[in-house]
Amino acid sequence: MNYSILVVDDSMPMRSVIKKTFRTAGYGGCEFHEAGNGREALDLIRDNWIDIVITDYNMPVMNGLELMCEMKKHDMAKALPVVVISTEGSREKIDRFMELGAAGYITKPFTPETIRDVITRILGEGAYEEEFDNGDEDLDF
Repeated sequence: MNYSILVVDDSMPMRSVIKKTFRTAGYGGCEFHEAGNGREALDLIRDNWIDIVITDYNMPVMNGLELMCEMKKHDMAKALPVVVISTEGSREKIDRFMELGAAGYITKPFTPETIRDVITRILGEGAYEEEFDNGDEDLDF
């Protein structure tokens, strides 16, 4: 199944890495939206169908924590699953995101498998398996 994924990070190269990692993890058919900060992300959420938000913590204008707080104020946005991908790995920060309802927290650096496992858990479908399934149930590895 294809999803609409919003990647929020102030670094364009990091957004590219995250999108490439999603494709490597089996989510190549997804539609990607990009925002450089939380304020841009809110505009995209308002104007587009988004299935999941992937956000960094440290960004100018509006950081990932502020983005989640703002999302909670809007009916359409408050139910969106949010996964934080950040170099910020302190227990305090992770706990704060989880208290706000983050669906996952991934620390940088990450692997395609980590992305795949977290996204599959959240969205409830294995796009990776679906994309590469040849229909032969007798071949279990």
